[in-house]
Amino acid sequence: MVYHKLVKINDQWVQEAFDRQVLDNESRYFGGVVDPATGIPWPSHTNSLMIMGLWAAALINPDSAYYHDSTLLERLKKLSRFMLNFQHDDGTISPGWTNYHSPPDTAFNVVGLSQIYKLLSSSEWQSAESVAADVNRFLERTIPALLTGGIHTPNHRWVICSALGSLYDIFGIEALKERASEWLSEGLDITPDGEWTERSNGIYNAVSDINLYYAARYLKRPELLESVRANLRMMMYLVHPDGEIVTDYSGRQDFGQKFTLADYYSIYQLMAVHDRDPLFAAMASLAGEAITHPGALPNNAMLNLLLHPALRESSVQPAELPTEYRKIINGDFNRSLYLSKMEQAGHNGRISHSSLHPEFGAPVARHRSGKTSATVMTEATSFFALRHGHARLLGVQAGSNFEPGTIKFKELQERSGAYLLKAQEKKGYYGPIPQAQLPEAESEYLSPWYLLPHHKRSMTHEQTHETFVEAAETKEGWTLRIRSDKPADVLTQVVFLFGVEGTLHTDGCESAGEDKIMWRNGSVRYENNGDWIEIEGAASEHSSTAIRNMVYPRGCQMLLVNLITPIDHTFNIRVSPNAASNG
Repeated sequence: MVYHKLVKINDQWVQEAFDRQVLDNESRYFGGVVDPATGIPWPSHTNSLMIMGLWAAALINPDSAYYHDSTLLERLKKLSRFMLNFQHDDGTISPGWTNYHSPPDTAFNVVGLSQIYKLLSSSEWQSAESVAADVNRFLERTIPALLTGGIHTPNHRWVICSALGSLYDIFGIEALKERASEWLSEGLDITPDGEWTERSNGIYNAVSDINLYYAARYLKRPELLESVRANLRMMMYLVHPDGEIVTDYSGRQDFGQKFTLADYYSIYQLMAVHDRDPLFAAMASLAGEAITHPGALPNNAMLNLLLHPALRESSVQPAELPTEYRKIINGDFNRSLYLSKMEQAGHNGRISHSSLHPEFGAPVARHRSGKTSATVMTEATSFFALRHGHARLLGVQAGSNFEPGTIKFKELQERSGAYLLKAQEKKGYYGPIPQAQLPEAESEYLSPWYLLPHHKRSMTHEQTHETFVEAAETKEGWTLRIRSDKPADVLTQVVFLFGVEGTLHTDGCESAGEDKIMWRNGSVRYENNGDWIEIEGAASEHSSTAIRNMVYPRGCQMLLVNLITPIDHTFNIRVSPNAASNG
């Protein structure tokens, strides 16, 4: 049972944080908990506040070894004072990594502290009243910042709405609801298939989902749950057989990193009970298996179970999750229509301290057959990835000297059971600025380049470079056919990225630098724990070991294949007949 597992895990992490709390009362960080990465305590939802959630949950839970523990309570009191001391006069906090005097990071704290406040104040434990009062004071001091503060990223809006709803639930100030309505009137940034703008399966999907759940609850906006449902349904197709989440095309910092469903546990369990949905219950169960830490606020699974006791019981019978599927996410989304409207938005393609995320709604194909999992991607640095048991082909990249750099494929179409990817790049030259368009200058001998109206130049000698990939599943694995006709003599490189945990057996290869192998002839086999992926299709049509401006990721084994246009080249990928295990 997940609840009993979480009680033990929470107690373990309670003890772990003891040694990191600053107990020197001469220190300006007195009471805070040191962040292992920086050596400094921060008042953020992933650092000191996260520890506050662990400690509060243990103190209030009768099943915890720290229930009503006087030593832990004293430590929590010191920590709550630290939080107040590090709250700025304007009510905000600075999380330490960036975003100083940050309304959105304060909003993360507000949602989490609201949970802690409700847990402490409902416990009727008089010894905890001073901590509850500190938390209430912190929350009240955030109200001006949340009523006026702004954001950087798409998901920040929903965190702030959740915070405004949480504050409204406690203080009942109508202006909080009105401010949330202003944010919600912008509309939700999610495709019909359930993908949020940032395409962040490892982090920000779960952030948006849990915060919109609480916004829907406290602001009485049940329609917000439709987007939560859509994303949770989509995520059923974005988990590898070993429980790792697909992060190969993320638009945020989880890109290419290992994440599990653990942070989705609370929202899947909440929605399973709310909707009586067996599939959500099954995903909650899968997420519960992955939990090794209660989680950062407001996604702390222990706090959510204590605040919502009904979640502790398996009242919804889980369904069987699909293990065989072919799914195109955003295949029917008219992305080009929305992109065509970007110019009329008026921002001229620029946004400060954030990204416009034009890759929003780009199609992704997912295949699962038992323990084999494949992803075909657009608008990502890789266009293909394959997992087979313990064998991980983390990605396949293509780059050329035309632009130069990594080729990002823009289109994905399914034809006769195969996927056709297309990338098109245009590049030309620019003539002189017409005399009538030149700026006035005090001196004809001094004309800074950055002051010239470059957009007035006319294009000359424009060239078009198109690259196509046909990815097709076979009985033995996959084939990847790469084509590019012109211009002629474009240096191109295909890079296969393998996990460092396995062994790459190579013939006809030579070192091309750290973690790089130039594949000139023969076949290669990548093997790990009895599972293998074998590839044919070596080539050595030029000798460059790197394509300028191409990003070569660290922490993997890179197999390089050099091609030159015109290209019509096929890679045959085979996998071992049966994956040895499920991870």
